[in-house]
Amino acid sequence: MNAWIDSLKTKMKKKVILPSLAVLMALSLSAYEIAKPVNSAMAAPAPAAAAPALDDNSIEPLLALDRAMESVAARVTPAIVNVTVTSKTGGRHDNPDMGDNDSDNQNDGSNDMQQSNPFGQFFGFPNMPNQRPRIEHGLGSGVIISPDGYIVTNNHVVEGAVNINVTLGDRRVLPAKLVGADPLTDLAVVKVDASDLPSIPWGDSTKLRAGQTVLAFGNPFGLRFTVTRGIVSALNRPNPDSNRRKPGQFIQTDAAINPGNSGGPLVNAHGEVIGINTFLISGSGSFAGAGFAIPTQIVRPTVDNLIKYGKVSHGYIGIGINDVTPENARFFDVKKAEGALVSQVEPNSPGAKGGLKTGDVITAIDGQPVNDSGELQVVVGQKRPGTTIDLDVVREGKTMKVPVTLEAMGSRNGETESGNAQQGKPRWGVGLQDLTPDVRNEVQAPSDVRGAVVGNVQPGSPADNAGLQRGDIIVEVNRHPVQSASDAVEQLSKIVKGQDALVLVWSNGGNTYRVLHSNQG
Repeated sequence: MNAWIDSLKTKMKKKVILPSLAVLMALSLSAYEIAKPVNSAMAAPAPAAAAPALDDNSIEPLLALDRAMESVAARVTPAIVNVTVTSKTGGRHDNPDMGDNDSDNQNDGSNDMQQSNPFGQFFGFPNMPNQRPRIEHGLGSGVIISPDGYIVTNNHVVEGAVNINVTLGDRRVLPAKLVGADPLTDLAVVKVDASDLPSIPWGDSTKLRAGQTVLAFGNPFGLRFTVTRGIVSALNRPNPDSNRRKPGQFIQTDAAINPGNSGGPLVNAHGEVIGINTFLISGSGSFAGAGFAIPTQIVRPTVDNLIKYGKVSHGYIGIGINDVTPENARFFDVKKAEGALVSQVEPNSPGAKGGLKTGDVITAIDGQPVNDSGELQVVVGQKRPGTTIDLDVVREGKTMKVPVTLEAMGSRNGETESGNAQQGKPRWGVGLQDLTPDVRNEVQAPSDVRGAVVGNVQPGSPADNAGLQRGDIIVEVNRHPVQSASDAVEQLSKIVKGQDALVLVWSNGGNTYRVLHSNQG
């Protein structure tokens, strides 16, 4: 019995001792962790001290800027309106926007009347998508320019409208009627029956400078009465449209302009309208840092005519024009890279009747200097048909006066493509072919165009660098008219190695001068 009791005591001691050893080991490890030296790289960060509050004196310039912008926004916002449009289009979906470049006309599709016939294949009735009109809803922006309800917006916002409603800053929704629209400048005026409305004054866009602060107002994505801030990124940007008669001179800004902003104003720090937002350039269709506005030097006279006459008649000379550049100026005996270079004169046009010729450089109109082709286009387009203008022209190094009586602007079309070629001088990297009747028909060139058709362009060549493309027609080489591919090859061959070539090219319905820089190798 004593032996059994001793054995039991031994077993009980083991059960008690084993846990005790475990506890002791754990305590020892904890003690080791506490006692071991602290690794500074792994130590927990000490709580950061609270940053001292910024006093108003240290940020006063920022606060002053904020107050100034708030004042401008408070002054302008009441004059901003939301424009909603119900429009009827043809049987196809003909949204009037500019693809990725547009800034409004969001079609919600909620009242789309154009439905395909799902039963046609069974009952023998084919789908006829062009038989019924399509009802669409679009939205844009506008700005009140007079207390009696005249509102400026874009033509593409209200184009085709059968119903126009305007939402004011006080949330009233009023019907509006179209006073007039001008597709060429993309401007329109609508009017609401109201009085004592908030309005904002015109500013002078000719006084703008790159870097100047501007604010863009509108209703992007249907988010009403939005303001964005930025600067004037650049001035006098050219017309990106394929219609060469549309004026450019756009204001470029980094103030965010998005779909729905079209027709809203771009204003200066005085709260004056200096432009009407019209489009953006973006790969996604949303703002990417480059928005564009029509300057008031174009907007104001156009709006005045729309209010007074309901339409705008634009003056027309009937010439194609390019900028005078440092690289082409020497070919026309002009000392400065200023003025508008005449690249084409249409037969029986006002310019032809007045005596203008291809290669003339227009340096002034009615005594006012012309800096570039865009400026000439704007000035002429604002004059009424029947007006006689006096042009200062440099021709072959001599200055002369050319009077031209303007006519009303019309329209024209033109596209180009081409086929195979016969190689010209290898150093230019361009293959040429004769302008046969079949080729003329293929590239849709007018009957009065003569020259050599570009059949292929070698990548990286002088022709490629100058922008020549298949289907272009070389009309002149170094001011010498060419009638065929062999003529063009001969003229290009005469150019001394190392010298550049000036070519007059017909493309997309008009002529442009290009400089081919000679390959030295």
